[in-house]
Amino acid sequence: MPREHDIPYARYRAGVGIDATERPSAEPNCRTAAPATAADAGRTIGYLRGEWDVQRQISDRRSGQEGVFRGTAWFRPAAVGQVPASGQVPASGQVLEYAEDGELGFGSHRGPARRRLIFCDRPDGAADVRFADGREFYLLDLRANIWQAEHPCRADRYRVTVTRLSPDSFTEIWLVAGPGKDYQLQTTYRRSEAAGAAGVTGAAGVSGVSGRPGGAQ
Repeated sequence: MPREHDIPYARYRAGVGIDATERPSAEPNCRTAAPATAADAGRTIGYLRGEWDVQRQISDRRSGQEGVFRGTAWFRPAAVGQVPASGQVPASGQVLEYAEDGELGFGSHRGPARRRLIFCDRPDGAADVRFADGREFYLLDLRANIWQAEHPCRADRYRVTVTRLSPDSFTEIWLVAGPGKDYQLQTTYRRSEAAGAAGVTGAAGVSGVSGRPGGAQ
């Protein structure tokens, strides 16, 4: 079946914003970029910075199909670029580019899958997560162990719970519901052994549970 006619695959691709054909650009849409500093400690970008092994389980309840993505993700300082007119990225601090690259098996689809996001540091230690073109996605705060957020998209509702399991592991669970969607994406991130050997570790944070009032689940 042609990939464009694989409805479950199309839902997944739209849900995570993947690009299955092209590698991320070397010029992300950000205003600022900076290397790691001692000020990263206790901040969301300080925890995320580095290389991670990724495994994602996909469950489409509407079709009954299951899928899996396995690959590698990098949170690294973004190159200086122009902010697109579709979304203004705050210039309040450092900016990390998230680049994910791996293999996806879902429905009739088998092949490479990639996606790219932008994480902008906020003065309070949280991060504004943006799509690659600068549009708003959601707010992430990993200074506590658990964070919940929502992203409305027309009639669809995307709810995420991110849980920091340790300095070198976290999970991300998306629940997506709408007129034509009902699926779950559960992703486990583990800091890669190569990054750990090089001395890249997550920043310490405050234990506890946090989230937006009236958050998901």
